[in-house]
Amino acid sequence: MKLPLLTLLPFLAQHTTAHPSRKPQAPPVPPIFFLAGDSTTAKQSTGGGGWGNGFLNTTLHHNATGINYGVNGRTTVSYRADGYWATVLASVTTAHASGTHNPYVTIQFGHNDQKAAANISIAEYTTNLEVFVSDVRTAGGTPILVTPLSRRGYDNSTGTPLIVENLADQRAATIAAAQATGALWIDLNAASTRYLNAIGPADAWTYNLVADDQTHLNAQGSVVFGGLVAELIGGVVPDLKREGFVVVERTLREDLDRGVYFWPEL
Repeated sequence: MKLPLLTLLPFLAQHTTAHPSRKPQAPPVPPIFFLAGDSTTAKQSTGGGGWGNGFLNTTLHHNATGINYGVNGRTTVSYRADGYWATVLASVTTAHASGTHNPYVTIQFGHNDQKAAANISIAEYTTNLEVFVSDVRTAGGTPILVTPLSRRGYDNSTGTPLIVENLADQRAATIAAAQATGALWIDLNAASTRYLNAIGPADAWTYNLVADDQTHLNAQGSVVFGGLVAELIGGVVPDLKREGFVVVERTLREDLDRGVYFWPEL
């Protein structure tokens, strides 16, 4: 026999008051992402364009936010020398002090570091990344090292077009820097290579900033690969995904997972 709720209230009160009251749980603090990197992170512009704006504009929710500090043509050396890194660290310090957001810094270089004119060895590149990690921690943030976004050049010598993996050394060095420092890292290079191999050159080149640019992304490409970055970050910081701060639109998420071409409507 079911008793009316009002009849049960005295019984419930007796049993609930016997337990100590629990302190209300504070709401989760949203993240703020500061994106440090070269043109493959930077906003879309003449001669540059990466995944950064797509990530910031389409995957962040519930007061999660961020700033794209990617700059065209920069290396791990010139980004610091030209003052951009100091700006990132100042933003981290301010965010940490405010307490309203948890600061994260994504760090993705390699495209320009590998050029002969830069004169940056793999050892120096690795050390530079390790110092970046230390700087972010000192400023009160959480660094996330990102292996460089794949270029979209294909080799068809086997009869099956496959991405030319010409950033393999920079990928390995980024992972080594993360492991040496205990930093979080995501393998964007491997993930983007897998996706580009799956969809093939004709579809991959629709993401080019301009027709023959197989490095930089147009606005649609930024959404696609920004979504890929978000999925990878959700894998290494699952709380951000679980709390709904970093969420990829369902169709894009499924297509990335299955290796299916996706063209976002902007």
